[in-house]
Amino acid sequence: MNRTKGDEEEYWNSSKFKAFTFDDEDDELSQVSSMLGFRLHRLKESKRAVNSLRDFVDDDDDDDLERVSWSGEPVGSISWSIKETAGNSGSSHEGREQLKSRNSFSSYAQLPKPTSTYSLSSFFRGRTRPGSFQSLSDALSDTPAKSYAPELGRPKGEYRDYSNDWSPSDTVRRLRKGKVCSLERFRSLQDKLQLLEEAVSMHDGNVITAVLIFLKRTLSKEILFRELEVRQVALRHLIHFLKEIGDQKLLLDLFRFLDRTEELALSHYREHLNIQDPDKRKEFLKTCIGLPFSAEDSAHIQDHYTLLERQIIIEANDRHLESAGQTEIFRKHPRKASILNMPLVTTLFYSCFYHYTEAEGTFSSPVNLKKTFKIPDKQYVLTALAARAKLRAWNDVDALFTTKNWLGYTKKRAPIGFHRVVEILHKNNAPVQILQEYVNLVEDVDTKLNLATKFKCHDVVIDTCRDLKDRQQLLAYRSKVDKGSAEEEKIDALLSSSQIRWKN
Repeated sequence: MNRTKGDEEEYWNSSKFKAFTFDDEDDELSQVSSMLGFRLHRLKESKRAVNSLRDFVDDDDDDDLERVSWSGEPVGSISWSIKETAGNSGSSHEGREQLKSRNSFSSYAQLPKPTSTYSLSSFFRGRTRPGSFQSLSDALSDTPAKSYAPELGRPKGEYRDYSNDWSPSDTVRRLRKGKVCSLERFRSLQDKLQLLEEAVSMHDGNVITAVLIFLKRTLSKEILFRELEVRQVALRHLIHFLKEIGDQKLLLDLFRFLDRTEELALSHYREHLNIQDPDKRKEFLKTCIGLPFSAEDSAHIQDHYTLLERQIIIEANDRHLESAGQTEIFRKHPRKASILNMPLVTTLFYSCFYHYTEAEGTFSSPVNLKKTFKIPDKQYVLTALAARAKLRAWNDVDALFTTKNWLGYTKKRAPIGFHRVVEILHKNNAPVQILQEYVNLVEDVDTKLNLATKFKCHDVVIDTCRDLKDRQQLLAYRSKVDKGSAEEEKIDALLSSSQIRWKN
């Protein structure tokens, strides 16, 4: 039924039922009984009824609980009682509407029936009485504690129309607090820029980004770029936002407007990540070579293009060899993945694994890759060692570290350090004889002893202790070798020798 505003006020602020107070226990019980419509004959019976929650919640026990009030709900229901209290409390219309939606009869129809007793007045107040009574909210394990008394009216400011009343500063403060605000009311350019300046002054990146999204949607590119050019903080936020969402087109337009040629080139180069076809990606990279990069970046772009070009050739050739089944390396070790779009180091490892012995003139030769891309010696040796050790090609490993001087003498040299060589060899299950050879090449004595002890290179430990004339350390190591082994006999022979002058 439609009512005018005056009728509505009268509707909510008047009732034929008398509101109860909390002056004393007897008055409280009698007024609550009157309000709920119970036909009680004696005060003692009322108190016994109050001590049983079932009498108030279970509507199957008393026919009187089914009488209907003017609100259309059963007289005596908990929902009806709360609304009656709210109707006479003088609270605002908004508070009553929230209370009405929060406290419906259906939400209490499923209440449990505990054995403990409750105070009805405490139930409406939302707190326990002194003594053995406890509030209903405390007894419900699945319902958070709350007060069922009517809420006071909220300030009128809380219900202002967001689209008309909030100023730019108020809007920004509300956005910072995570509240929902409409930005559509800011229609003029001046208002939008003032909103942006307020957001920047708050030093909150989320708020700045939210305002920038609004400006991006409601302003033309030219105006947006022009205004952000003199607002560097907001400009940096917009650039970061566009990179995050991948809006390359608008980002390129922005860099062109700002005349940031190098950033424009880098942003254009990033688009190759979205191209899956190798041939199309290669052609795109070719177009990037002439862009205005820095000298270092230009070399990187050139190398990227050259590497992908090599990978396409190697991939096509190796796929053919593998499918033919006539090459031993591909039969014993089938390829696990394509070489296309792999990094340079991965490509070098692949080349050392499958094409180590190829002539320098071929694109897949490791030496060719090393010279073409100027790979440092340390990186090349480390990668080649890992690949050949994985294949257990120990002769190739030995040749990798063997050098000749101008007199023809051979010498082992490792640009990565022999301690790293030992670690890689052990990781690839190299035999003890090979490990011992390279452990002996470690120059630092403490490092040599630690590696030899760790990898059980007994002869290296025994010989080092002998050279150091360290009797105590040799005695301590004797307990780590197997009894009756050749190593134990060697240690005993050294300890009993009169030709060695031990330090202690």
